[in-house]
Amino acid sequence: MKITPYKIKKGIRYLKHYGPKAFYHRLLDKMEPEEVAYGPWFERHKYTPEELRRQTLHEKELPYRPLVSVVVPCYGTPKKYLLEMIESVRQQTYGNWQLCLADASPGGEVEEALSAYLKGQPDGRIVYRRLGSNQGIAGNTNEGIAMAEGEWIAFLDHDDLLAPEALFEMVSLINRDPEVELIYSDEDHVEEGSKGLKHKNPHFKPEFSPDLLRSNNYITHFLCVSRRVIGQAGPLSTEFDGAQDYDFILRCTEAAQKVGHVPRVLYHWRIHGNSTSDNPMSKAYAYEAGERALRQHLARAGQEGQVSQLAHFGYYRIRYAVKGAPLVSILIPNKDHADLLRRCIASIQQSTYQNYEVIVIENNSEDKQTFQFYQELVGKDCTKACASEGVLPGGQAVRVVRWDHPFNYSAINNYGASYARGEYFVLLNNDIELITKEWMEELLGNCQRPEVGIVGARLYYPDNTIQHAGIVVGIDGIAANMFPGLRRGQEGYYHKAAIQLNYSAVTAACMMVSRKLFEKVHGLEEELAVAFNDLDFCLRVREEGYLVVYNPFVEAYHYESKSRGLEDTKEKVRRFGEEIEFIRRRWIGLLKAGDPYYNPNFSLKKCNYALKP
Repeated sequence: MKITPYKIKKGIRYLKHYGPKAFYHRLLDKMEPEEVAYGPWFERHKYTPEELRRQTLHEKELPYRPLVSVVVPCYGTPKKYLLEMIESVRQQTYGNWQLCLADASPGGEVEEALSAYLKGQPDGRIVYRRLGSNQGIAGNTNEGIAMAEGEWIAFLDHDDLLAPEALFEMVSLINRDPEVELIYSDEDHVEEGSKGLKHKNPHFKPEFSPDLLRSNNYITHFLCVSRRVIGQAGPLSTEFDGAQDYDFILRCTEAAQKVGHVPRVLYHWRIHGNSTSDNPMSKAYAYEAGERALRQHLARAGQEGQVSQLAHFGYYRIRYAVKGAPLVSILIPNKDHADLLRRCIASIQQSTYQNYEVIVIENNSEDKQTFQFYQELVGKDCTKACASEGVLPGGQAVRVVRWDHPFNYSAINNYGASYARGEYFVLLNNDIELITKEWMEELLGNCQRPEVGIVGARLYYPDNTIQHAGIVVGIDGIAANMFPGLRRGQEGYYHKAAIQLNYSAVTAACMMVSRKLFEKVHGLEEELAVAFNDLDFCLRVREEGYLVVYNPFVEAYHYESKSRGLEDTKEKVRRFGEEIEFIRRRWIGLLKAGDPYYNPNFSLKKCNYALKP
């Protein structure tokens, strides 16, 4: 990273905002070397002139060729940026477009530059209107929408650029999936360099992730919305100037029957000193507006939650309110290692939520200390009884139930669930030590949302590096935990280790699910005795139409798999191979299609959002 006076000044601003510790971790994130350099990657993956020519020919054969109106609010736009933006639209391989320029500039520089440009290169698809007054970014954009004649409306900032295939890719998706009513794409930043525009900071996005959108306006650009949705959602609101696009996108996603995504960089966000892409501190008021937009979004959804800004600009946290005080049943399989179990239960007892019960599922322990601890828990000898019950110091029920069969994580949990009395189950490994005292409220608030099925946590190794921050399907052939080894305090690619978002799966080492849903999908798959049972469970819950939520604000240490031991025998290796084949057979469609919450441009050999070579 090249050090410049501007970057030093910017660094001082950030140091004041974040404080020394958080600034240090942010610096580590920024200085993390690119495993695959984006600039050369972009040049390798952009369409060739021949491919673009083929698109131009093919677009006329598309069954549905809607007029797409590209709306651009202008205000004091530098001539160079204005003309480059216009050129990027005129170079589109899809020809049925309209460019609507709504100009609120106090002077006539935009009108003069456009007039001179059109004299040499007339184009009836470009429509210009000089606005009588500056109505702010929301009002000016609404004026542009009023000019639009298209069935679809797309949004472009006055100093940014479209890739030549942008509209073609959007319309192609509409033809493939007619239910889609809002589409967004991947994007990057561009800045002037000695050899022309330099591409950097790519933002490769997942398919629609409602919880990620509530954490950050990740959709941003390139946004294309059907006229029907805009009519239902309403225009941009001046109440949210600075975050007007965030509020608008939230309302449009609520109205759209389906949200689509093109996993390709179609939008180039220009970096210069006054843009929020390079200087987020220049518009602090925008983040307050974003907070208000989220509150209204929750109100429209009928959900209660406390919205707050995170340290990183434009990122938010929602603490969902717990409705009532439902009983939570905590299921803990255990074999020996009384020290681990003691620490696990001691951390549970530090919880601020008190209406829970603990069910320890004993499985073939041999150590006397284990049974001594059981007796300490329930007040009676557990060496022979099928089930023994006692009371914790806080008044909560604790039971030790026996599963006298070979180790099978799925069967053990299913058996333990048969003793549970709670409305919600927490699957918890005996080698977990909870850090967050409000962990049950955090999980419950999410799990009570009608659209959510499962909620998981952020887990650390004892050395304060991440063990689990969500699971992606397809990595290493089957699935893998994200961000293993990332230091605690670091946040990874676009802060994904530290914000709430959706994944296809989370680990059952610390997971909450409702009793109703657990029983609906018939619990964990008992053919998966050791590996991938949590993956399969989450995917079956997803198949029922529910979201899986990763909540990084539930933190715990995971002293991983000490009870079970290593995969160090022929029998264990054979069993592991059989479980891999089971997942491949059951979920081959997903493995072939790719994880919807993981962009196809990312590597399936890395767990940190590294680019695919």
